[in-house]
Amino acid sequence: MSFKQFPLPVSAIVIDLDGTLLHSAPELAEAANRMLRDLGRPAVSQDLLGSYIGNGISWLVKRALTGDMHAEPDAALFDKAVPVFDRHYRELLLHSKPYPGVVTALQAMQAAGFKLGCITNKAERFTEPLLKSSGLAPYFSIVVSGDTLSEKKPHPLPLLHSAKFFGVPVENMLMIGDSLSDTLAARAAGCPVFCVPYGYNHGKPVDGLDLDAVIPDLAGALKLIEHV
Repeated sequence: MSFKQFPLPVSAIVIDLDGTLLHSAPELAEAANRMLRDLGRPAVSQDLLGSYIGNGISWLVKRALTGDMHAEPDAALFDKAVPVFDRHYRELLLHSKPYPGVVTALQAMQAAGFKLGCITNKAERFTEPLLKSSGLAPYFSIVVSGDTLSEKKPHPLPLLHSAKFFGVPVENMLMIGDSLSDTLAARAAGCPVFCVPYGYNHGKPVDGLDLDAVIPDLAGALKLIEHV
């Protein structure tokens, strides 16, 4: 289902975290490389690690260990690596900052009457302190992390759960993200989806995804929607 009649009637907006609200790639890449160093393995480029962001920490660790988008690392090595990554990322994650204009856009969305939520595949143990340290937490009445529910994006459950929380029809809830998992989740849930072009879509441009609009920044969404 595609939504092409602008402005779209929207009551609530849910927004992805990494690559949409926050520029977190430097900290994630540095944590991954510190993990690899501690394990006696060679470093990986930040660009390559950045292309692995978006499917949660376990996925990122697996990709860093294998250097492959689909290969599975040795199970014992993976189990050893995860807590090492966690330790380093905890030391670094609070350095991540919102992209330019994000706070202003969130303020404008609230002022226009939109209900706001954050849906991320990042684990809650990282999501909550990151939202607080970046100053973004007060804008969201619901936060769905990668381990909040039994499924995460690209499964539609986080979006359906959010629409139910807001008490709005899912077709009147807009998803804003930066990657394939965001668009797949939105299409499966039956809601419109916009993407920003500056995020971490596995290193590929977002205009090739099944979406309703590419917006230059978060504020760009306001030109294409109307509150209902």
